[in-house]
Amino acid sequence: MSTVLYPGSFDPFHLGHLDVVEQAVEIFGEVVVAVMHNPQKPSGDMPTERRVEVIRAVCRRLPGVRVEAHGGLAVEAARAAGVLCIVKGLRTPGDFEVEQQMAHTNHAVSGVRTVYVPCGPAHGHISSRFIRDIARAGGDVSSMVPPAVLDELTGLYGTK
Repeated sequence: MSTVLYPGSFDPFHLGHLDVVEQAVEIFGEVVVAVMHNPQKPSGDMPTERRVEVIRAVCRRLPGVRVEAHGGLAVEAARAAGVLCIVKGLRTPGDFEVEQQMAHTNHAVSGVRTVYVPCGPAHGHISSRFIRDIARAGGDVSSMVPPAVLDELTGLYGTK
């Protein structure tokens, strides 16, 4: 059994993210979901600590999953969590291009390796950015997020 780090802003955490966590638990045994702040992305409406709480609620049924907030770089979070490997989900060829460059850079500066997990076909279209846009406009995102996340989005935006 190994422990891997699954880093992301998870703003919000959606069914594609959950699919990657479930696959990573099945493959590796233990997963640290690292809720990160990405300064290149606009800050969301849900504070990091609240995202951690909601993701913990969603992942409570999965043995071997820890959810933690981390600042800085993903490789620093990997060191802090004591893992040697990062897991990332892939939806599209574009995701692969971005993640491959990041994986090579992370390995070059830290020795931390990255493993890719393709999200299930039913979740390949889901994007946190699209969920935020739809939710802010009052649209229905219930088919893309776990119930605990939907409850949070309903409180933030009045989402269906």
